[in-house]
Amino acid sequence: MKQVMLVTGSSRGIGAATALLASRRGYAVCINYLGNVAAAERLRAQIAAEGGAAIAVQADVAVEADVLRLFATIDAQLGPLTALVNNVGVLEQQGKLVDMSAERLQRVVTTNILSYLLCSREAIKRMATSLGGHGGGIVNVGSGASKHGAGNVYVDYASTKGAIDVMTLGLSKEVGPDGIRVNCVRPGIIHTDIHASGGDPDRVNKLASTVPLQRGGQPEEIAETILWLLGPQSSYVSGALLDAGGAR
Repeated sequence: MKQVMLVTGSSRGIGAATALLASRRGYAVCINYLGNVAAAERLRAQIAAEGGAAIAVQADVAVEADVLRLFATIDAQLGPLTALVNNVGVLEQQGKLVDMSAERLQRVVTTNILSYLLCSREAIKRMATSLGGHGGGIVNVGSGASKHGAGNVYVDYASTKGAIDVMTLGLSKEVGPDGIRVNCVRPGIIHTDIHASGGDPDRVNKLASTVPLQRGGQPEEIAETILWLLGPQSSYVSGALLDAGGAR
């Protein structure tokens, strides 16, 4: 059966690494992006140059109408979805909750939680055996922040990632009978440009010495973990919260 994957927020970082690796493993891939069309097109072109199949679709996955359009495009151009990687996420400037505006909190919660729920809902409609699908896999990209809370810097972000842990556990029980496995990978400090969004572009290097492996992780290492969770090697793994943080 043809393997079709959607990776949300995949024009950069972990999402881009996952889309590229998935293509190399035989998936047809939908690259989703919000505004960076140039980066998304570069990735699509790279996949095509390597002989893979990929489309790049602009959509704000925290907006229901955009999600419906995104999935309809995948249906029409790639075929039935078999794998979803909920990867999109936003991180705002470091600070304490007492100084965070309602607008910021709404933005973080909507992007980091609602998008996962909306995309999972649409994926289940296509994968569930009770609805005519053939099963599939969902991997949520969480964060090690759900364990330590990120107080004084990103408590809002950490709170959303705690919600994703709970979503993973509950949804795995809900859709397991329909042949769908749901898991979560929780990266530690990874070399991506999301840290610049928080005003601390050198954060990984600053914290590397606190990690037992004495370094930050690479996006490709998280991509390997995601593909393992979606592959046959993990066929009896569902509802797992898999830490990929250098034992931090």
